[in-house]
Amino acid sequence: MGYKYLIASLLIGFSGILSAQDKLLSKDDAVSLALENNFGIKVAKNQVAIADNNSGILNSGYLPSLTGTAGATYNEFNSNTEYPGQFESNGDPRADLEINDAESQAYNAGLSLNYTLFDGMGRLYNFKRLKEQYQLSELQARETIENTVLQLFSVYYEIARLTENENVLRQALQISKDRIKRAEYSFEYGQNTKLDILNAQVDVTNDSISLMNTQQSLANTKRDLNVVLNQNLNEKFVVDTLVSFIPKLQLEDYIAQSKENNVAILQTERNLAINDYDIKVNRSGYLPTLGLSGSYGWNLNQSAATSFLPGQIIPGSNRNSYNLALGANLTWNLFDGGGTTVRVKNAKIAYENQEILKEQVSLEVNRDILNALGIYENRLQIFQIQEQNVVTNQNNFERSKEQFQLGRITSIEFRQAQINLLNAQTNKNLAKYDAKLAELQLLQLTGQLLSVEF
Repeated sequence: MGYKYLIASLLIGFSGILSAQDKLLSKDDAVSLALENNFGIKVAKNQVAIADNNSGILNSGYLPSLTGTAGATYNEFNSNTEYPGQFESNGDPRADLEINDAESQAYNAGLSLNYTLFDGMGRLYNFKRLKEQYQLSELQARETIENTVLQLFSVYYEIARLTENENVLRQALQISKDRIKRAEYSFEYGQNTKLDILNAQVDVTNDSISLMNTQQSLANTKRDLNVVLNQNLNEKFVVDTLVSFIPKLQLEDYIAQSKENNVAILQTERNLAINDYDIKVNRSGYLPTLGLSGSYGWNLNQSAATSFLPGQIIPGSNRNSYNLALGANLTWNLFDGGGTTVRVKNAKIAYENQEILKEQVSLEVNRDILNALGIYENRLQIFQIQEQNVVTNQNNFERSKEQFQLGRITSIEFRQAQINLLNAQTNKNLAKYDAKLAELQLLQLTGQLLSVEF
């Protein structure tokens, strides 16, 4: 057979033994790993956490603000006062006055409390707006998850297709190897020429190369899936090649409920609610603001010893003071130059634009669903035709094999029957997974991708 052919056969057989020992990665396990480890999903979850923080009571404006202040001052005083030519009342010269290292300190501390009782309802509508923003972020995260799951299965089913193609090519290679043995026996007994052996060897070489290329594509695609799952790139596994399709009546129910479940339509509804609250928040600028304030303060002053008259030192003093203040304030911006009016008008226009966008998205989603349904039904029908085609080619191959063993057809005719069966089997595999992916795309558009069993 040749040294290179022998090495290739051993490598192919050894890789087959290794793959048989790999663990099964089920569809549910793959989805669970993606939900837990996928990079895009992790980022989306963090965005939801940020929106959750923003929608909490701590960011609502309903809580008062409390400010504390404190301070300390230190002062050291040195003074020398001279009285030239001046005398005391008894006629003695007046002595100079000198003060050294006279220290004084001042301390203060205070608390200030402010609370807004009424701000024209702007605080209330902004709080509700943040709640809507949180729900929108959840929908955006759901969209990311749906896209990731769809990406996951596009790779998962490609692995399944290549796995089945590998098995088909293994069978084809084994048939070609058997042909070599048969051709060699027939040549030894003088029933055919050396040409039949050479033709069989060429076919074995071609089948070996096809199998090796498929195995390489399979290994690359498995690494692609490991990236989606965020796990070791060299992680070994096999996938589930069983595929089931959702009954037509159930699909029709999903399509009928698509307006209530499609993530794009739901996002436009949340954006519409946000724009509505924007209008109300801006309208609050027409109303007054009423607030309460309170403060409590403490001051301590410790003065240094000093002198007002020569020879007369007055000792330092301490002074403590406390103050408590309460107040209310009313602010009403009667006219702000028209800024509030402009903001309200612009918010109304943004709301109208969002209504238009909602109609557009709804129409596009309906179109996409009808297109996806047509593609799915077409691919499902092709898959059914390909299944029947495999049966036909299998029967043709079995009869050709019998005729070839009886010597009634040539090796070229037998090879053609083998190639026809091989193409039918690989085309059936392609049609099966194409139909399943089309079904998943349809489920995503109806909003049911995350609620069905895979």
